[in-house]
Amino acid sequence: MSSFFSSWSWKMAWRDARSNKKRLFVYISAIIIGVAAQVAITSFRDSLNHTINNQSKELLGADLEIETEQPFPDTLQAYANALGGEQAFITEFPSMILFPSNGATRLSNIRALEGAFPFYGTLETEPVSAAEQFKTDRSALVDQTLLTQFDLGVGDSVKVGEVTFPIGGAITKVPGEAAAAAMVGPRVFIPRAMLDSTKLVQRGSRVEYKRYFKFQQDRDMAPIEAKLDSLEDELGIDIDYETVEERREEIGEAVGNLGKFLNLVGFIALLLGGIGVASSIHVYINQKISTASVLRCFGASSDQTMSIFLIQAVVLGFLGALTGTILGLGIQYLLPNLVSDFLPVQVELTVSWLAIALGLFTGTGVALVFALLPLLALRQASPLYALRTIEESITSLLSHKVKFLIYAVVAFTIFGYATLLTDSWKVGGLFTLGMIAAFGLLLIVARLLMKVVKRYFPDHWPYVWRQGLANLYRPNNQTATLMLSLGLGMLLVSTLYFSQDMLMEELDFATREEAPNLIFFDIQPDQNEGLNQLLDEEGLPLLQNVPMVTMRLDSLRGRSSRAISEDTTSKVRGWALQREYRSTYRDSLVSSETLVEGEWTGKADPARGAVPVSAAREIAEDLNLEIGDSLTFDVQGVSVQAYVGSIREVDFRRVQPNFFMLFPTGVLEQAPQIYVTVTRAPSQQVSAEMQKAVVQAYPNISAIDVSRILETINQFIDKISFAIQFMALFSILTGLIVLASSVATSHFQRVRESVLLRTMGASKKQIIQILSVEYLFLGLLSALTGLTLSVTASWLLGYFYFDLVFVPSFWVIIVGTMLITGLTILIGMINSRSIYNKTPLEVLRAETT
Repeated sequence: MSSFFSSWSWKMAWRDARSNKKRLFVYISAIIIGVAAQVAITSFRDSLNHTINNQSKELLGADLEIETEQPFPDTLQAYANALGGEQAFITEFPSMILFPSNGATRLSNIRALEGAFPFYGTLETEPVSAAEQFKTDRSALVDQTLLTQFDLGVGDSVKVGEVTFPIGGAITKVPGEAAAAAMVGPRVFIPRAMLDSTKLVQRGSRVEYKRYFKFQQDRDMAPIEAKLDSLEDELGIDIDYETVEERREEIGEAVGNLGKFLNLVGFIALLLGGIGVASSIHVYINQKISTASVLRCFGASSDQTMSIFLIQAVVLGFLGALTGTILGLGIQYLLPNLVSDFLPVQVELTVSWLAIALGLFTGTGVALVFALLPLLALRQASPLYALRTIEESITSLLSHKVKFLIYAVVAFTIFGYATLLTDSWKVGGLFTLGMIAAFGLLLIVARLLMKVVKRYFPDHWPYVWRQGLANLYRPNNQTATLMLSLGLGMLLVSTLYFSQDMLMEELDFATREEAPNLIFFDIQPDQNEGLNQLLDEEGLPLLQNVPMVTMRLDSLRGRSSRAISEDTTSKVRGWALQREYRSTYRDSLVSSETLVEGEWTGKADPARGAVPVSAAREIAEDLNLEIGDSLTFDVQGVSVQAYVGSIREVDFRRVQPNFFMLFPTGVLEQAPQIYVTVTRAPSQQVSAEMQKAVVQAYPNISAIDVSRILETINQFIDKISFAIQFMALFSILTGLIVLASSVATSHFQRVRESVLLRTMGASKKQIIQILSVEYLFLGLLSALTGLTLSVTASWLLGYFYFDLVFVPSFWVIIVGTMLITGLTILIGMINSRSIYNKTPLEVLRAETT
């Protein structure tokens, strides 16, 4: 072993490499794209984490945030005042706004601001001075996206409630918030001093009261957090607070999960590169058996012979990793444009030495690990093979035990690197099992298709078709390799498309005949009849008009919600205990509800004892409820005793108010309540006119335009899908490079076949047609394999995860199949030009020399 990597081995490796430059170059290219994807993502993730750490205070905009859903009680107010420091206040709630110049309306996120918030970072506006001036000149700041949508600008006006504000500036960025937040709820800032004048905050309105603090020096937040926890218990209200460290951890975790996911997508491209390496070196070593055997005849040991090609594999793997690393560092500058809308910070891109080291190490390592099988097989080649050829693959020289060990090493490499990327051995293990399953299924389908083609060979087809099909299963074919790489790429990309289409089809309520598409809420009791009359005047149907009462769960089965949430052995979900319930009452069930357990009671008298309520199945599972369980609700200061009388299956996908808790009549009629009204507008224009009329008559009433929400969701999903598909396309690109690699690696063999056919009378045109048929079926079978598995995966996602019925889009199948098939033929023919251009005499001369 001392001479394993001797100078002789290096010289022989160099000499052999010089005479096979083209073959070995495509061997390098098989891993360049995978390494580039990995380095780009890892470097971008490190830059993002670095930015978050550097801008941690800007993420919150303050040192401390305290939030409640009701005005601060006197005790909390006194404690907040005693904390000292610089303070700012924001009262935040959703409400309709109206642009008087064109009559446009939009549900927006209203923020009434007082103070110098944000204390860290900048509220970016156009013009810049508007961020401060609006507090004193009583103007409003409106999201730039909203102004662009309605073709408005600074100097126009916006009506918020009963006050018309001049638009003093356009909001371009809010510290700690992603640009995509504006898609869900466009932000409108007004001076807090004008809040009462708008008359928007009324009984039952959903309002968040936020108070921000900036301390002169670093404060120990632990005592403050402990005091706020004790005040929450003492006052019996929800007090949410957030510190700089908590916000940094929260965003860091979200960003980390995104980075882990993208890293795994990039890692798939690297694995496909590894398959390309294995395929390329397998064909290459098969052609080098005679060379290795001759060296053995001249006295070289098996180790020395193997070391020649091992050196080539490692050195070329390193060069491929180096090239991919440099390419990846450049690609990372494209990534911010893909995900910037979903990030709360402007990423400061830096060079990540960790990403560079991982790129070089993993690229070289993957090249070595995936080359082990043919290299170890070469070690078994005896001098006898200098006189005879091996009819089977070179890997047939290895025992099943050795093959199993090599496959185990490959699986362990995948597991180790996936664990490194995700910081979780469980996720790494699941990813490894998933990849083994995907590769296994693709390989099984590939082998099955090859057997079907071979067994049911169409003898009556023309000669060029028979010859092209035969190339799919002849010795040293690349069918399985290409179907693995291209098929997996198609599996990833098409599954994303199918899932997106499935979700959008389910969300496309506005296109369904008679489906509700306009919802009004925050309707005060004295406004309910007036709104219903407006609907009648506009000719819109009153599909639903239901009261809504706000309440909290005070106790469950005789134990307080607080005690249950503090019990670490409890199986009750914390969010279900602590959430604010908005319930209704009626004497019957509606079409979206189905009784699954117990009996429905339509009327009850609380004076006679606990009243029966009906719980939705989802909340019953999270609260671990059974028929007869006792419940105590705090209905805005009044205790209501109840018990679980029935459990319902509720279709929450319906565009209508659906409720976790449903009360019978006779219980909540006197409680403070608001109304929700559901209707359907026949067109977007009628919907806009109705919203305009409602906002002018009742400024506090808000509306949800389902068609606009659908449009927003569609844009949001499109942005996410594009970012993910961009990474998934690395897999297809790697597959196409594997195709080019396999064509170049088996170049000599194909040239000989071409010459034999030419010698037997085949024309150049026929050679081209034979190759075209081969690539046609390679692309077609690869695309169909990936799409078949994609349809299966999408159906499983729909059935088990989304609870939807999946109907595949045949346009995606047809276009995807045509695209991959066309690219396969194009790349295959470009790389095969010299094959059908060679004359028999040239080949004979090359063989004799």
